[in-house]
Amino acid sequence: REAEIRNTILAQVLDQAARARLSNLALVKPDKAKAVENYLIQMARFGQLAGKVSEQGLIEILEKVSQQTEKRTTVKFNRRKVLDSDEEDDY
Repeated sequence: REAEIRNTILAQVLDQAARARLSNLALVKPDKAKAVENYLIQMARFGQLAGKVSEQGLIEILEKVSQQTEKRTTVKFNRRKVLDSDEEDDY
């Protein structure tokens, strides 16, 4: 039931090319597609969308969502100190 409501709302706010792009995205990255769908539905509920969203508009929304959910990775090197001294030669 919820999936039907989501599809109905998305059909109302997206044009054909944008829906095709979102479907392709859902095949590759379902979590990102879900985030974009939620964003679009929220915008539609608050009346922030003027007309149907084109493919270019969807690309802009994708970039916004990507920036918000972008994961930052850091690499930290832990260098081990080796207890090997040349001063103490064991012969």
